[in-house]
Amino acid sequence: MRKIAFLILALFVVVNLVAETLVIKGSNTILPIAQRWVEAFKRYYPDLVVTLEGAGSSTGIKALFNNTADIANASRFLKPSEIEQMHEQGRYFVPIVIGYDGIAVIVNKSLPIDSIDRETLKKIYTGKVSTWNQIDPSLPKKRIAVYSRNTASGTFETWESKVLEGERMAPWVQMLESTQAEIEAIKRNPYAIGYVGFGYVTDEVKVLKVEGVAPEIGTILSGEYPISRPLFVFFDLSRFENTWPESGVVARYIRFIVSPEGQKLVKEAGYVPAYSISE
Repeated sequence: MRKIAFLILALFVVVNLVAETLVIKGSNTILPIAQRWVEAFKRYYPDLVVTLEGAGSSTGIKALFNNTADIANASRFLKPSEIEQMHEQGRYFVPIVIGYDGIAVIVNKSLPIDSIDRETLKKIYTGKVSTWNQIDPSLPKKRIAVYSRNTASGTFETWESKVLEGERMAPWVQMLESTQAEIEAIKRNPYAIGYVGFGYVTDEVKVLKVEGVAPEIGTILSGEYPISRPLFVFFDLSRFENTWPESGVVARYIRFIVSPEGQKLVKEAGYVPAYSISE
């Protein structure tokens, strides 16, 4: 009996050692999409072991460099410094656009404001404007509680580029580690403002128009909404001898996420698909 038990245990260990694994790290924005992808993908490959983390685009790209991830989700493109590092190491991180997003500007539902422009947003976040009545005399004479994602976030980096235009944020801006934390903070504070990926928007907060344009599927896809951006998945081609992978778990996963089924899940998560979802 002991021998049989030992053999069963040994077989279990061997099976688990050879089981396919997929490690995905990166963007908090893409996390709701990736969760849907993984759940659906595992229905086809139930024995696959998947690790999924969403701590920011930079963490995903860093994980590719460190060989601790197979896939990096990113709500931004590679930085010049990352491209330089990639070339120095003789590597090539393949970018795949998997959808489009608009960064929604959100405030508390009780605040009597419906639209804002990028110049005003820049003034709020750089500290040139600190109370709501400085924007409009009809608004409360109350200090603006300003929230932002942290610097590991691709959403932060898009905001820095498209709104701040390289200027520094005011020191009192509260940096939060997750999009959900921003929504919760703004829901509680009647004088707060923040920004989140379009797919995270709920009816617990108010979404402002920017330059008179609301973030919607049509305006994001056309680029009319001024804080729109593509969403990416990266993988390291050098791990496949610089030849496009035609087999293996990474190849199957990439084919799945750009398929009509995978792109429908992008839409279900509240984002704009990059490819056709018609059967």
